[in-house]
Amino acid sequence: MSDLSVEIGSVQLDNPVMPGSGTFAEGHARVFDLNRLGAIVTKTITHDVREGVPPPRVAEFRDATLFSIGIPSKGVDYYLNTTVPFYRRFTPPLIGSISADTVEEFGALATKLAGSGIAALEANVSCPNLKKDGKAFGMDPEATYLVVRAMKAAGVPVWAKMTPNAGNLIDVAKAAQEAGADALIVGNAILAMAIDVETCMPRVANVMGGITGAATKPIMLRMAYQCAKAVSIPVIGCGGIGSAEDVVEFMLAGCTAVQVGTANFRSPGIMPTIIDQLHAFCERRGIEHLRDLIGAMKPYE
Repeated sequence: MSDLSVEIGSVQLDNPVMPGSGTFAEGHARVFDLNRLGAIVTKTITHDVREGVPPPRVAEFRDATLFSIGIPSKGVDYYLNTTVPFYRRFTPPLIGSISADTVEEFGALATKLAGSGIAALEANVSCPNLKKDGKAFGMDPEATYLVVRAMKAAGVPVWAKMTPNAGNLIDVAKAAQEAGADALIVGNAILAMAIDVETCMPRVANVMGGITGAATKPIMLRMAYQCAKAVSIPVIGCGGIGSAEDVVEFMLAGCTAVQVGTANFRSPGIMPTIIDQLHAFCERRGIEHLRDLIGAMKPYE
């Protein structure tokens, strides 16, 4: 059987498939063996308990879904006492995802989670920076740099989750790398909105939300490719992935691994199916090591 293993800094994965934060929960353990995953990424948490935004929170389209969830969280103590022990029963590396309102809070939360058995921390820099008039950390290279640096001080690997809404994405990616990020995740949902023409009301209560799903894949693939060309740290692709072919496409563009998001809602058992498809793809193409595909896209002569 082909070798699907990849490395993201010091984190070893048996295969490149993991869930996107917020699209996966403990209930998936009743659907398939979680030990099959390359890594387990938990839902983004905050230090304190948060409710998220009011409903309606979701609007579905043919090939995409508009989400406006906010970041509901049971807080860091619940996470450490309940969520982490649940997932530590399984063998894949456990990746935590955190959000905060200030650089200092990012650092404090990373410090509190260090030593809990988490292999790496995802910095959700798509959240608003209260010291910068609510502008998302991930839209500002300096703010992203400060967040990653504060988290790295906790002594845990940091993966910076990029926002596709940044017009200066490459500058942000380079700032994250300069601050010591061990990987980039490209990326979070694309800012969007929809209106119900019968009620004349927005389809989600918060008016705007993030759109994800298959329709976004070409955009996210382009962004992942650009980031992979601009930095030397691993890039994890995320956006519209629902098959082995999607995974291979992101890897050819330069990604080391991928996160599966919206597809988990449509088909809770999709990730092990994708892993099986990857094995079949490699066997069919005579590929011994899947990692050989990273950045192997062939240019036109």
